[in-house]
Amino acid sequence: MSDAFLRDALAGLTAVPKTLPGKYLWDETGSDLFDRICHSTDYYPTAQETALLPQASADVARQVRPGVTVVEFGSGASRKIRTLLDALPEPAAYVAIDISGAYLEAAIRRLAPDYPGIAMMPVCADYSKPVALPVQAGPGGILGFYPGTSIGNFDPTEAGRFLERARKTLGPSLFLVGADGTTDPKRLQRAYGAADGLMAAFHRNILSRLNRECGAEFDSKNFRHQIRLLPDPFRVEAHLVATQPGTYRLGGHAIAFAASESIRTDTSHKYTADAFQALARAAGWQPRALWQAEGGSFNLHLLQAED
Repeated sequence: MSDAFLRDALAGLTAVPKTLPGKYLWDETGSDLFDRICHSTDYYPTAQETALLPQASADVARQVRPGVTVVEFGSGASRKIRTLLDALPEPAAYVAIDISGAYLEAAIRRLAPDYPGIAMMPVCADYSKPVALPVQAGPGGILGFYPGTSIGNFDPTEAGRFLERARKTLGPSLFLVGADGTTDPKRLQRAYGAADGLMAAFHRNILSRLNRECGAEFDSKNFRHQIRLLPDPFRVEAHLVATQPGTYRLGGHAIAFAASESIRTDTSHKYTADAFQALARAAGWQPRALWQAEGGSFNLHLLQAED
C-alpha cells in the first residue's frame, strides 16, 4: 500500500490545485474516527439511514430466497449490516469489502460470534477498482449492500462506472444503495464541518499517515479543515488549508505551500432520488424500490440486475 500511497500522493500534491485521494483517509485511525463521526448528533445521514433501514431490510427480505450471499462495499465497522442480516431468511455468507485491512479484520471478529451460521469473508480491497468475490453465488443468489453516503465520493461519471463495476462483480443480483440528496447549507456545514473537531481530525489524519507510512514531514497543525459547497454538480468538498507558508519533504520531493493554499481531501456529491436512479439505469440496473427520509434528503434504493 505504501508504494501506491506515495505514488498517488505525489501525483496529487504536485498537481494544481493540490489533492489527495479520499480513499487514503481510511486507515485504521481514520476508520475509527469516522465511526465516531457517525454517532455524532450533527452527522445526519447516519440517523436518517438508521431510521429507514429496518423497513427497507424487511421489504428486501421478502424479495430474496434463503441462502443469499450478502456483499457489502465499504463495510467499515460492519454495524449496519446487522439490521440487514437479522431480517434476511437464512443468509449463507457475508462478504465484507473494505480498504482498511486491520479495521476490517477487527470488525469481522466482533460480528462473527453473533452469526455462527453465516460464513464471514473479509476482502481487503479498493472497491473503486474491479473486485473478485471469494465465493460464487449460493442458492439464494447475491444481495449487494452499499450503505451510507459513499456513492457521493464519486462524481456522476465515476459513480456510473462504479455501478457498472458493481454489476459485473455481483452478477444477477439485488443491490441496496444509500444516497444523500441534501442541499441545505446549514445542515451540511454542521455535518461536515462539525465543531466537535472529529471531522477535522479525520481529514488531518491523512497527513499523519503520510508521515508514518511514507516518511513525509508534514506539520499537520499548520493545516485547518475547511468545507466548501459547490454547484454543477452540487457537492461538498473537504480541504486542508495551510495557515502559514511551508515546504515539506515527501519521497525526495519538496512540496511547497503558500499561506491559504489547500489540499482537497474528499468530495461528497449529493444525488436526488431521480438523479441517482438515472445513473443506475445507465449502468444497467433497474430501480425496484425507494425508501426516503422525511423531506426526501437521504434515500435507500433497491436496484436489480438481470443476466
